[in-house]
Formats: sequence, C-alpha cells, structure tokens
Amino acid sequence: MTKLVKRLTFTAMKLKTVVVGIFEVNCYLYWDETSRDGVIIDPGADFESIKSEVEKAGFNPKALLLTHGHGDHIGAVRETLEFYKIPLYAGSGEEELLSNAESNLSGSFGVNITTPMPDFLVKDEETITIGNLQFKILATPGHSPGGICYLDEVQNILFCGDTLFFSSIGRTDFPGCSHQQLIDSIHTKLLPLPDTVICYPGHGPATTIGGERTNNPFLQGYGFV
Repeated sequence: MTKLVKRLTFTAMKLKTVVVGIFEVNCYLYWDETSRDGVIIDPGADFESIKSEVEKAGFNPKALLLTHGHGDHIGAVRETLEFYKIPLYAGSGEEELLSNAESNLSGSFGVNITTPMPDFLVKDEETITIGNLQFKILATPGHSPGGICYLDEVQNILFCGDTLFFSSIGRTDFPGCSHQQLIDSIHTKLLPLPDTVICYPGHGPATTIGGERTNNPFLQGYGFV
C-alpha cells in the first residue's frame, strides 16, 4: 500500500501526517522548529515508514503519545519505543486495551498487539510539557474507556484520535464503548473550544471545531449550533 504523507507548517511548530496500516491511521509527527524536539502520536503500524519520515523531517522524538489503545493505533508502539528510547503517554483507564489483544481488537485479526505499560497515565485537564511543546489533556471516553485528546492551546491544534472526525464521530459498537458517553465527551470537552481549533483525527481529513459544531450530523441538538 502506498503511504500518504501530508505536511503543514506553523509559526514555530511543524506537523507531518503519515498514514499507516490497512486501517489508514493518521500517525502524527509534531515538533518545535527551533529546538527540533517533538513527539510521535499514534504510531499505528509501519514503523519503518514512520522512522523514515522522522529522519526526513530531522527532528528528535522525545515522547510517544497515544490517544487510545485500539489495535490499529498501537501496532508500531513497541518498535518506536525500543528504537527511540522515549516515554509512552496514554490516558488513565486505557490500561486494559493496551495490555490485552482481545480487548483492543487486534486479537480478532490474529495479530495480538499489546504495548508496554505507559510511563505516564494522564488524566483530564492535566497539562504535560515535552520540551517546548505543551498539551492540555481532555478526557473523551466513549470510543474507548480512557480515550483522550491532546490540545495545543498556543497553536490552536487538537489531536483528537477517534473521538471526532470530519462530519462523523468514533465508532461505539466495540466492547467497552458507549455512544452516549462519547456524545457527552464531545459535548462537554470539545464543542466548547473555539471555532478556530483545528482537529487532527485518527483517520481521514482534518477539520475544525466550528465546522463540526455546525455541520456534524451526530452533534446537532446540543445548543452549540
């Protein structure tokens, strides 16, 4: 499969999207242009492709961030951690998915993917600092028990995993999912953000909070349109 690579440049930050695996997961490379330090978000598969793009970008990975623990988002976690010797961040409550192939659904495909226990289990409203990067953690359970989003308030960027998509939301027909919980998470944590926040989801194109508040058919009727 041909891997798609997209790139956007910001004032002091750079972002590259590497689309990996059969489920076309968006793995994000996000780094500070001055220090050249950055993070890898959701390395779902194809470690060699991710490594190649890191080398082309010329930045130094300092952490691996997971939005959630489903198998399609964690396939290259072990290789990434072993190669770069960096800490792993994930949401508190996601431990079962990360440690159990049946729970994270990879076992259903005969792959049996798990990850090491995260170095940091982060919680709602916590702020994490990695070099010159800073993220506010927004807990958005529903698609998974401990799913989180990473908000860069300076750059107006949200890495939202499989919580919110362009004109859609995450699936809730997996074990441990809850449609109402996901809707509540989006309603209370994401829709109150400014319209201009750019959302980078786990699959598909980027969008904005304003666009989804107005046009997403799953989010109507909550008083935000």
